Amino acid sequence: MSKDFGKSQKLFSKASQYLVGGVNSPVRAFNDVDNIPVFIKKAVGSKIYDVDGNVYIDFVGAYGPMILGHADPSVLSAIHEALVGGMVFGANCQAETTLAELILSVFPFYDKIRFVNSGTEAVMSAIRLARGVTGKSKVIKFAGCYHGHMDDLLVAAGSGVASMGLPGSAGVTKESAQNTIVLPYNDFEAVRDAFKKYKMEIAAVITEPVAGNMGLVLPKDGFLGHLRSEADSAGALLISDEVMCGFREYYGSAMIKQSVKADITCLGKIIGGGMPVGAFLANAAIMDNVAPLGPVYQAGTFSGNPIVMAAGISTLQQLKNPRFYLSLNSKTTKIVQGIKNETTYPVQINQYGSMFSLFFSKREILNYEDAKRCDTHIFPSFFNKLTTKGLFVPPSPFETWFVSKCHSDNDINKTIEIITKSLNEL
Repeated sequence: MSKDFGKSQKLFSKASQYLVGGVNSPVRAFNDVDNIPVFIKKAVGSKIYDVDGNVYIDFVGAYGPMILGHADPSVLSAIHEALVGGMVFGANCQAETTLAELILSVFPFYDKIRFVNSGTEAVMSAIRLARGVTGKSKVIKFAGCYHGHMDDLLVAAGSGVASMGLPGSAGVTKESAQNTIVLPYNDFEAVRDAFKKYKMEIAAVITEPVAGNMGLVLPKDGFLGHLRSEADSAGALLISDEVMCGFREYYGSAMIKQSVKADITCLGKIIGGGMPVGAFLANAAIMDNVAPLGPVYQAGTFSGNPIVMAAGISTLQQLKNPRFYLSLNSKTTKIVQGIKNETTYPVQINQYGSMFSLFFSKREILNYEDAKRCDTHIFPSFFNKLTTKGLFVPPSPFETWFVSKCHSDNDINKTIEIITKSLNEL
């Protein structure tokens, strides 16, 4: 790194003495871009500021939740109001019900929700619930879809795992992995064959309705409906993991936008306004199997705590504005089209609402194998050009970029200029 990142270099050297790899999550490591991570001092609106005084236009958005931008005044006000009343009670608070009602209003076919503290916890609980309801063990997932770091699903998981070149993880036992069936995303025939072979053993099929952890990959027309039909034929449940893509194109479910109803939906990130949160929701016939009403145990001391609930309520109330997504999605489209119009470099750009990804390929990207076949070797050079020019983007070719309401016209124009210039320099 240049001397302009000297403080980050010193902080990373010290962090490496105490933290594993100098980070608390492998997706924050810059190993794949031949660099060391920058240390952030503050973030406001569309900008993020490092300890060396460098300013970046942020497209990480904490990997999704900062749809309102950083330090949104209304969210901060709600957090402060809740904070002065106490941080956590280990008991009920009214805000839990308020946020639950807000979320369930856009899922009219669901009756109940359980708040947890992360997307990983939401998915882990949903899988346990599906197994408890069906009495079956096997779960179908798709290569490149990341559903958190629970043992059963940490197989061909994309994102940080893909970046490190690992097929799964050490410490995941064969017994855990043997109940996971991994299929290619968007492969109708593979799904059909798996259900035919394991029909009586499959408890659930879980998918991101819009995959965001192998880069952004959209489902083929009819693919999600195909999952619904196959699950129904086998008496299995369909789980929609919308921790990343939920509320990112419009005020509601990414699965429902494609006219498919999942049995269980998992949410996170956005519904806490940037605070640690996750949730799983379904109809009463399924959810009443969860403790204390049923035999499927799940618990969490910090679940539904008043600060997180306040941040989530403030966030969703702003997202309900019907004009919100028209503006947000148009900003993202302007960036995507601007890049396409201004460069001849062979890149594929996938977009879903306010999410987008660049792939270094001449071919359409439909699954994890397509993503891995891209020219990922060029990404470190591209990433470092963007960083030095003032863009903060994920340090991996297998991550999605996020746009917030705070990205201004000037931010957008500058972003197009920086990206196209960097591409043309490659």
